[in-house]
Amino acid sequence: MKKIIIPVLLLLASTYSVNAQRYCIIDSKYILEKIPDYKDAQTKLDAFSKNWQSEVDNKMKEVDRMYKSYQAERAMLNDDMRKKREDEITSKEKAAKDLQKQYFGYEGELFKKRQELVKPVQDKVYNAVQKMATAKNFDLVLDKAGGVTMFYADPKLDHSDDVLKSLGVLK
Repeated sequence: MKKIIIPVLLLLASTYSVNAQRYCIIDSKYILEKIPDYKDAQTKLDAFSKNWQSEVDNKMKEVDRMYKSYQAERAMLNDDMRKKREDEITSKEKAAKDLQKQYFGYEGELFKKRQELVKPVQDKVYNAVQKMATAKNFDLVLDKAGGVTMFYADPKLDHSDDVLKSLGVLK
């Protein structure tokens, strides 16, 4: 993936320089790590995550304990008792997995907390970068934090509608 992205970015950079476009590079990870509110938010998220993971781990340990007990007593149980115990174990395991999904799944509690605590700080950084880019006449801001990604682009550089027109989608 990086082998494709870097040449494309170099091509874009050369194209932009021919057209006298101005760009800069930032490191959003470095910026965020220097912001005390971000550090506080990360600390809080880590605490929530640790507590929730502990709760899930305890439920899974209980399932494991029930399963080991069942294995030890299985030979002495009749078919109805075996079925009942297996259902109890399965039910407890499903509850533990559901709890894990509730906390850590897509749009789970951790996701919601991250949105609540970290997103406002990220929005401040985005707004500051946009303001700086406008003030210094940058057309494009690239972020090197997670590989090189586009962080901000002047809307006048977006020619998506021109492409759609050439495809006959827009008139």
